[in-house]
Amino acid sequence: MLPFSDPESVARYAEGPVRQVPGFHDLQRMTGLLLAERIRDDAHVLVLGAGGGLELKAFADTQPGWRFCGVDPSAAMLGLAKRTLGSLAWRVDLHEGYIDSAPVGPFDAATCLLTLHFIAEDERRRTLAEVHRRLRPGAPFVVAHHSFPQDGGEKAKWLARYAAFAVASGVTAANAESAIVAIGERLPVLSPEQDEALLRDAGFADVALFYAGFTFRGWVAYKA
Repeated sequence: MLPFSDPESVARYAEGPVRQVPGFHDLQRMTGLLLAERIRDDAHVLVLGAGGGLELKAFADTQPGWRFCGVDPSAAMLGLAKRTLGSLAWRVDLHEGYIDSAPVGPFDAATCLLTLHFIAEDERRRTLAEVHRRLRPGAPFVVAHHSFPQDGGEKAKWLARYAAFAVASGVTAANAESAIVAIGERLPVLSPEQDEALLRDAGFADVALFYAGFTFRGWVAYKA
């Protein structure tokens, strides 16, 4: 089953990121600011992993001239995105699928927040290359996802910190423990060094870390 494809997970989705991602709303705000540094007031932005609509709404609220193309593999999450956007939905074209379902562009910018950690390394490499192909020269690309050291001791340390943050944010200890088991054993998480290398291999330049929150990292990069 795809992540967030069952109705219960979809219904609870909006609660999760705030409790599990340090500085979640600030991450969205910083992402919007990084895009705005480089793109026009009437820019067209590709949002990969758009289900739920949280970042789409955050961007649309602060940038009334931007238009968006949102892509997500979950029809249920795209339905939630429409409801989240409400009266702003007319500015967003939603596509069910993966990167190959996105129009060829060219787009003025792209984002992929809290998504790439679900994708295996080889497919992640291809996905990044396909995002790069859809962008205008010089366009910014912002990514953020789980990315932490993968050797045994360091991996366990960072996962424990993730769990501690979740518990401090109101998640039960049992659920936090289940989450770190799932992250550690099932998600194809890479180290920050590997993630940066994939961005460069895909053709992105000036890769820079702008966000770090326990197990999460975020980078901004630009199409060379």
